[in-house]
Amino acid sequence: MIRRMQAKLILVSMLSLLLVLAVILGCVNALNYRSLVQEADAVLKLLAENDGRLPKFDEIRGEAYSSPEVPYEWRYFSVLLQDDGRVLAADTGQIAAVDQQSAVSFAQDVLQSQKARGFLGDYRYLAEQQEDGMRVSFLDCGRRLVTCRDFLLTSLWISLLGFAAVFLLVCLLSSRIIRPVADSYEKQKRFITDAGHEIKTPLAIIDADAELIAMDAGDSEWLRDIQSQVKRLTRLTGDLIYLARMEEADSPPEKLAFALSDLVEELAGSFRALALQQGKHFTSQVQPGISLRGDEKSISQLVSILLDNAVKYADAGGEICISLDRQGHTVHLTVYNTAESIAQDDLPHLFDRFYRTDRSRNSRTGGYGIGLSIASAVVSAHKGKITATSKDGRSLTMAVTLPA
Repeated sequence: MIRRMQAKLILVSMLSLLLVLAVILGCVNALNYRSLVQEADAVLKLLAENDGRLPKFDEIRGEAYSSPEVPYEWRYFSVLLQDDGRVLAADTGQIAAVDQQSAVSFAQDVLQSQKARGFLGDYRYLAEQQEDGMRVSFLDCGRRLVTCRDFLLTSLWISLLGFAAVFLLVCLLSSRIIRPVADSYEKQKRFITDAGHEIKTPLAIIDADAELIAMDAGDSEWLRDIQSQVKRLTRLTGDLIYLARMEEADSPPEKLAFALSDLVEELAGSFRALALQQGKHFTSQVQPGISLRGDEKSISQLVSILLDNAVKYADAGGEICISLDRQGHTVHLTVYNTAESIAQDDLPHLFDRFYRTDRSRNSRTGGYGIGLSIASAVVSAHKGKITATSKDGRSLTMAVTLPA
């Protein structure tokens, strides 16, 4: 349990960090790219307004330039086309990488795309209708795009290194963070185990004394009540000790191969008689020949708990069904029973220790709310999964999945 808690702490921490890094990286790189596009569009606007040429700094009084060197920093070309696509003029004097034939080909591609602005390779373009035709202006943004890509890769690498460093720190410090919880949990388990063993002795003495009194003074209602409550406390104490042991990660159950199908069939036969005695319908669908590697005693207790729970809470004349089959590398055990009513709010808490759907906690209407906790602990010890579902609010399905 403590290891699972530590793993969840690490997982939540790293997912939170990953989300924050993704948002920061996304925003920073998006703003960087947006700044490049806005600057390129401003220069293209000047090209379109000045017949495919960038004016000098003093010609526009510096209103659109941050520096007199800006007109000489960009490489550009433009093509003037008629509406039918014929070329009127092509200006490639300010770029060496593109000749007139290539410029015309670029302009025709833009004309076919029917987009006013965008990127064509590393060139940002702007198509505007003018009096003498359609002018398509291109701006070489190759170096600036490379800078954006390099910044993106650099920020990704730095983020990955930071993520790895934080992951190592969280792994190292998480044990210290949960140490108080781990200590408290260990003390709780130790208290349950020690107290259980200490309680067993006086319970055995009380039970023996009650039998002696019954032999000496005769049987009575009060003595029967004492013996009944002593047995109830003895079962509760034994279950608590068993649950504490099952949840100890350092003492996993011994796992040996055994015939699971035979075990389920035998237990189903025992509970079938009890169900029929109570006027309830009991059916079983057990696939033969299924074996399992695990603790046979614990699995037997798991099946008994689920069947006992189904028989106990099934409504009068209701249905109870247990099924077992193997699918690939997993074994599926399902126990189904009808009931008078199943609240959806109760389902997530059925495996909680001492949880009872009967808020009055009347001992006549059920146990003491620890059986399903033991079932969950047994399944966890065998690396499986157990769930409780109710489709119609009038039936309960306990589904157990175990690795075969």
